[in-house]
Amino acid sequence: MIRSMTAFAAGERSTEWGTLGCEMRAVNHRFLELGVRLPDELRLLEPALRERVSARVSRGKVDLTLRLRAGEGGGTLQVNDALLQQLGDLAHGLDARFPALRTQFTDLLQFPGVLQSKAGDPAALHAEAMALLDEVLDEFIAARAREGGKLVAAILERVDGIAAQAAQVRELIPLIRAGQRAKLDARIADLAQPADPGRVEQELVMWLQKLDVDEELDRLDSHVVEIRRIFTQDQPVGRRLDFLLQEFNREANTLGSKSVDARTSNIAVELKVLIDQIREQVQNIE
Repeated sequence: MIRSMTAFAAGERSTEWGTLGCEMRAVNHRFLELGVRLPDELRLLEPALRERVSARVSRGKVDLTLRLRAGEGGGTLQVNDALLQQLGDLAHGLDARFPALRTQFTDLLQFPGVLQSKAGDPAALHAEAMALLDEVLDEFIAARAREGGKLVAAILERVDGIAAQAAQVRELIPLIRAGQRAKLDARIADLAQPADPGRVEQELVMWLQKLDVDEELDRLDSHVVEIRRIFTQDQPVGRRLDFLLQEFNREANTLGSKSVDARTSNIAVELKVLIDQIREQVQNIE
């Protein structure tokens, strides 16, 4: 299944500690970059959360946020007296240096660790958080898969365009060769001295060999087959597609450099446009 790197998912569940919320969002990134924001009650869970996400997500800049909102009667709060005493002593010691400094009681309560909940076993809260993460992660990956399907359809449409352009070049090649031969014959006819037919034929063959693009067209066709095959794989394919697009671009450039006809030159330009459009979409693929 091809997945996009862009996605969003969120979920909530009620616990004895209050309402536990989880949110995941992601944008494009060459590698996996995971940012985690947690309440104090779940700080120790960060390594496990990172491991769970990285086991199922391989690319993207992912932001994972868990929140715990205390409900009415959702647990008794207690004050960390030792920490509160330390904060008070610190404020008192700064009075002489900052006489205008005023500390409100509500400000102290917002300091991390001052207020603590007495509700339940922390291990049970951690289990609830991991279960919620699994639910949100399932939805997150499903959202990536839905977006990935749209990307694949758009990319394959442009791949079909590349195949059609390559087929058009194959149809034009015999006509272009015949035209080049006619031009050379006309120039030879204008010469004051007759040319050696054998030498003329040899020069024409060498000239046409330099203009030969059969290998480039064969490689384009093979790349088209490969990119279609890649989209049938059930694994991350973004990096492989990046490499394949470099090969596409190389053949398009060579085709343009060998062109001696406006029609094939225009086709080379159209190929590069299609390849650039595919590259923009591939940047979204995991």
